[in-house]
Amino acid sequence: MAILSPEMRKRVQKHVPNAITCANLFSGCVGIVFVTLQDNLIFAAYCIFLAAIFDFFDGLASRVLQSFSVIGKDLDSLADLVSFGVLPSFIMYRLFLQAPQINGVSEYLNFISFMIPVFSALRLAKFNNDERQTDSFIGLPTPANAILIGSFPLILKEHYSFFTDYILNPFFLAFFVITMCTLLVLEMPLMSLKFKNKDVQRNIYRYILLMFSAILILFFKFAAVPAIIVMYIALSIIQLKLIKS
Repeated sequence: MAILSPEMRKRVQKHVPNAITCANLFSGCVGIVFVTLQDNLIFAAYCIFLAAIFDFFDGLASRVLQSFSVIGKDLDSLADLVSFGVLPSFIMYRLFLQAPQINGVSEYLNFISFMIPVFSALRLAKFNNDERQTDSFIGLPTPANAILIGSFPLILKEHYSFFTDYILNPFFLAFFVITMCTLLVLEMPLMSLKFKNKDVQRNIYRYILLMFSAILILFFKFAAVPAIIVMYIALSIIQLKLIKS
């Protein structure tokens, strides 16, 4: 087997992160097929989680291989818009249809689901042009919002009665969509999960989040996701207040 020349190796490394990003986009497209053509919210939700894994590793690959490009940045946002904007909006739309319909009111709330890709696009556009978001986020990241929505069908599958009453309530869903869309574009600093070093003191809140997330998932599976997102926001606010003080 011929050994790649340094120039050829550099070309291959340059395209590795973009290839992983394309896998993210592919997962989002497959998820849309599952939810729209097959009415399979479970597999659609799995596609969101798979896309999130690819989204994590394309950034990791870029840092490890030192392969950064404007095209890669734009491609990442386009993939995220599909996987974490359009796909979760269709899942939300289907959840509205499964919820009890109240004539004259809730039947028109279904279309509020499509605020999700609109505000996700705004969030991603801001991220691409905001120099403040190199080490942290301003507003809730689109993958976090999508993972939370993707957890809903999986929670329903596990028959958690407490969550079911909310997830299948059209008024709660409408309130949830408006709240999450607001968080996407809110001027609220949130910590990034990128570890630039292994220093415990500097990454203490990241370690706390990962440790408690693992424990919650172990005991509650997908029902832990809402609590993890709330904990992520709370720890970010605590970290910000301590930095300011």
